[in-house]
Amino acid sequence: MGKKHVDPVRAEVVARYLLATSEEMAATLMRTAFSPNIKERGDCSSAIFDAKGQVVALAHRIPIHLGSMVGAVDEIQKRFGLNDIHPGDMFMANDPYNGGGTHLPDITIIAPVFIGKRIAAYVANIAHHADVGGMVPGSEAAVCTSIFQEGLRIPAVRIMSGGKLNRDVLAIVLLNSRTPDERVGDLKAQFAANPVGVRSIEALFKRYGNVETESTIGAYLDFTEKRFQSAISRLRPGIYEAEDRLDGDRDGEFAYIRLKLKVAKDKLEFDFSESDPQIHSARNIPHRAVLATIYTVAKSLLDPDVPANAGYYRTITVKGRNGTVVQPVSPAPIGARAISSAVLGDVVAAALTQAMPEKALARSGPHHLVVTAGTDPRSGTYFVSYETLAGGMGARAYRDGMDGVRVHASGSSNLPIEVLENAYPIRVERYELWQDSAGSGRYRGGMGVLRDYRMLGENMVISLSSERQHAAAAGMEGGDAGKCGVFVLNPDSSQPQKLPSAAGEIPLAQGSVLRICTPAGGGFGSPSERDADAVARDVLEERLSREDAKRIYGWQEMA
Repeated sequence: MGKKHVDPVRAEVVARYLLATSEEMAATLMRTAFSPNIKERGDCSSAIFDAKGQVVALAHRIPIHLGSMVGAVDEIQKRFGLNDIHPGDMFMANDPYNGGGTHLPDITIIAPVFIGKRIAAYVANIAHHADVGGMVPGSEAAVCTSIFQEGLRIPAVRIMSGGKLNRDVLAIVLLNSRTPDERVGDLKAQFAANPVGVRSIEALFKRYGNVETESTIGAYLDFTEKRFQSAISRLRPGIYEAEDRLDGDRDGEFAYIRLKLKVAKDKLEFDFSESDPQIHSARNIPHRAVLATIYTVAKSLLDPDVPANAGYYRTITVKGRNGTVVQPVSPAPIGARAISSAVLGDVVAAALTQAMPEKALARSGPHHLVVTAGTDPRSGTYFVSYETLAGGMGARAYRDGMDGVRVHASGSSNLPIEVLENAYPIRVERYELWQDSAGSGRYRGGMGVLRDYRMLGENMVISLSSERQHAAAAGMEGGDAGKCGVFVLNPDSSQPQKLPSAAGEIPLAQGSVLRICTPAGGGFGSPSERDADAVARDVLEERLSREDAKRIYGWQEMA
């Protein structure tokens, strides 16, 4: 018996309805959150899953969060039988080894959607909490050597039962955070976001009926799969290899990510088995984050408009070997996995674009992380400020790289200076695109950013994490590498101090200045082939100094 025919117009209406619902959940979370990291930077995501745990709609927020939400739904289904899940229940998880997460600050809250007595769907949201305990304020530092140093580990547990909050579990979470007032505010925002999704899905099933709704959703996933298979079929079949390196446990050491990509008629197989062993620093990338990065990069290169659901995931197979940097095993630390995933994204893009050279992409500059903590003299309270600063995207085969942008699977927003200075005893004294940082070429790489913070608090410490401070983002086809990133203390003083690329709890005197320069993207093609008008425009806009314009491009200043 063949499949029931599904009206394609209705399928599109239902799909857009579910996407709008996931966006509404995310908007609710951001509008009700307490911390700047969530309500201003938007370091959160939301999604809707079918009864099997397949993604059917994902809000356009932060792609790497997808891995945590999918993993958490899987863990709930493993740990709790269907008879042990009830209307009004919510579940919480963050652990990458036992809770389906990708790092500990990202806490996922999931709720089932019941239609009658049966689970028809799940709704989920995830938010990055600025502190969940651990060795350093902010619960994230590349210098951590074990996941036990990174914060509170939460398997899939019931945080709400029949609509009633489990205060015992909440108390454990709050006690482990340096900033419990922020945590309770942000968690309540997460609890408030899920009912928005539950109500909308209930209304959808009521409108179209159980059978019609489920068959429509299933058909839309099948359509997405076929659409992406069509995109894959346009690639050149073959096996393509690529590699890049993460910073190792000590300066001068590196850990290699190695990929062998097999492109078949309608399938992509990513094999990372030859990657280096997991390292002691928190740059390892858990499996769920690897999946999210691959899904994101493949979508952006092959079919950017394909619906973000489990349909196209079916076309992708990922292989690896336990105990490597891209498939670590407990207790390997994984806190800085988002920065590492930017390098992973470069590897995935480098392999894929060998099969589609018209979309070639030079290597990119990942974001840098600074966590600042101390006492706010205005209130006498302890604070933790978590902030990431964007790097530069690699140049493309047909266009300059984008300046000051989060690349591949990462994506939270820039924190407005006014918000930062209002919330914390920190003053931003300089914020600009980093002149002369872009890799030169026929098309230049994206520029990194430069930002100066003056520390006005008491007993202040900073923790730093980064990539591409020792191995620059390479150019392609004769293009030059972008500049490496750097952390500098008191840069304009008589004794500026270059700080390590990764550090935990460096004490800072009140009034000191921290400068962060993020890495830039590599260039594409020979600099001698760059359009003279493009060089002149970069000089006029002060992206490029006159000296570098003359030295690299042979630019001649008009009289």
